[in-house]
Amino acid sequence: MAIPIQQQSTVRRALKAWFDPRGRSTGLIAFALMRLSGIGLVVYLLLHLVVLSTLTGGAAAWDTFVALAKHPAFLLFDVVLIAGILVHMLNGLRVTVVGLGFGTNSHKGLFWTLMAVAVPLLAYAAWLVFTK
Repeated sequence: MAIPIQQQSTVRRALKAWFDPRGRSTGLIAFALMRLSGIGLVVYLLLHLVVLSTLTGGAAAWDTFVALAKHPAFLLFDVVLIAGILVHMLNGLRVTVVGLGFGTNSHKGLFWTLMAVAVPLLAYAAWLVFTK
C-alpha cells in the first residue's frame, strides 16, 4: 500500500529533523554516538561468531573466507569497526572521567578533544589496514 504524497513529505521532514545534527547539543551527539557504536560493536561480535563457525567447514571453507577478507571493500569494514571502537572507547573514557567528578565543567570540550584525537588514530589505523 502506497503512502499518500502529503504523508510522504511529513515522514521525510520527520526523518530529516531526526538525523540532522545541526542545533543538537554536544551531550545528545555524544549519547547517540555511544549508543550507535555500542550497537555496532554488538552486531560485529555476533557476525564474528558466525564467521568463526566457518572453521567447522574445514580448511577449504576458511581459506575461501580469508581470500574474501583480504579484498579492499571488505577491509573498509575493518576501518569502520576501528572507528566504532575508537568512538566508543574514547567517549567511555570521557564518561568515566566526568562520572568520577573530574572535568564536569568542561565535558563538552573534552568530548570534542577526544573525537579530534580519534581522527589521526583512525587515519593511522586505516593506513595500517590497507598497507599491511
